[in-house]
Amino acid sequence: MSPPRREPVTCGHCGQQQKCSRTVLEQPVCQVCQLRFARGAKPCPGCGATKVLAFYDTQRRPACAGCTGNPAIYACDQCGREDSHWGLRCAPCVLTERLTALLSQPGAGIHPGLQPIFDVLISGPRPQTTLYWLDRSTGPGTLAAMARGEVEISHAAFQAMPVNKTNTYLRDLLAAVGVLPPFHAEFERIIPRLNELLAALPAEQSDILTRFARWHLMRRMRHQEQAGTLTHGSISAARATLVATTRFMHWQTRRRRPIHATTQDDLDRYSQAHRSQAVALAPFLAWAENAGTITPGLSLPTNRTGQPAVTLSNHDRWAQVDLLLHDDTIRLHTRVAGLFLLLYAQPLARICRMRTAQVRENTDRRLTVTFDTFPVELPEPLDQLVCEQLTRRGQASYVSRPDYWLFPGGIPGKHLVTENIRTQLAERGIQPRAARNAAMFQLAAEIPTPILADILGLGATTATSWAALASRDWSQYTAQRANLTSL
Repeated sequence: MSPPRREPVTCGHCGQQQKCSRTVLEQPVCQVCQLRFARGAKPCPGCGATKVLAFYDTQRRPACAGCTGNPAIYACDQCGREDSHWGLRCAPCVLTERLTALLSQPGAGIHPGLQPIFDVLISGPRPQTTLYWLDRSTGPGTLAAMARGEVEISHAAFQAMPVNKTNTYLRDLLAAVGVLPPFHAEFERIIPRLNELLAALPAEQSDILTRFARWHLMRRMRHQEQAGTLTHGSISAARATLVATTRFMHWQTRRRRPIHATTQDDLDRYSQAHRSQAVALAPFLAWAENAGTITPGLSLPTNRTGQPAVTLSNHDRWAQVDLLLHDDTIRLHTRVAGLFLLLYAQPLARICRMRTAQVRENTDRRLTVTFDTFPVELPEPLDQLVCEQLTRRGQASYVSRPDYWLFPGGIPGKHLVTENIRTQLAERGIQPRAARNAAMFQLAAEIPTPILADILGLGATTATSWAALASRDWSQYTAQRANLTSL
């Protein structure tokens, strides 16, 4: 005999005509509202535990099932918790079961090499997010194949896979938790490009380019990667140098001139014919001279570098500061990064690489940030924004603990990329280069040059150039210091 058919009634929580099979707080509840209650666990006024408050206690307060003598219909069938709903069980129990099955070897437990993946995914702040990833991504299938021994757990295995977001994310994930050694995806893509360039060159030139690329350019970038200072700009510049050097070698080949016989006249002719490409040859020429590959003393024609342009007025700069301080429709990380740019003349590449350890609270509970050598006390309300940023751990924070980036990105273990912030600032009319130049100009006019260099992390030459532009120099500082010491 079929169960009696339920007629639609008015849901006591949303007011819609629905088929209601349960009651919550003594009112019929539809399936949508029932799910909302199940996912909205709160501290119970009776026992203090985080549970679903679907019943009234003797004081007519919403309370949990245990405190009101009702069956615990929202409790997990396995562990009894009510604060992480996922069907008839809680999300942590479901996630533990699924990850164990996913990462286990045939007839054994979790693959030892993938244990760090299990540990970090199971301890995430929101297990539902990880469950969604297991259901909607093809990445977990690759992890399962690794656990079964069908795919090697190595960078070489990923290099043999198609290059797409899923495989790149999974590779970053494995590197972030220590299963694979650290790597830089953009840097790694230089190697196939280099091989293409080498294949098109004669043997002698290919040998020279190989030595230059592997023992100079790539070695330097690997050191930067290990120090955490490798940027998109550095990689782009290296790629441009490789392409420009290859084109120059082809140009010399067509003229039947070997590289070691390059003359100043050759460089002048090439620079005149390829003005936009010649400047990228400078690193190769410097290396080749030191290596004895070309005649010493050769140089590229260069345009005289003028002083930096300051196109943003101080009034407009402070208007942009006011916008970032008070417009909460702008993303928090963009506001903080933009203020570091406008107030302290920090370049975006350095801002994005900042670590949480650079922010400290001093003895009187004031917040300081250290850009280079000396800490700088942050004014209000910037200090409050930075404190809030410290609590925002990014989309990939569950695989990045302890998270040492002040601006964590969406890629496991990586900081936010500069273009993310640059684009959002530009949308608000803030041009990073103009903003930084205006800030540098103002700071150079107000702060003694040596102190400016130590605070902002500037080289002595750069600091002196800005001081000169702002009508200040070292002699003024020396005189000022003498006056101060005589007081």
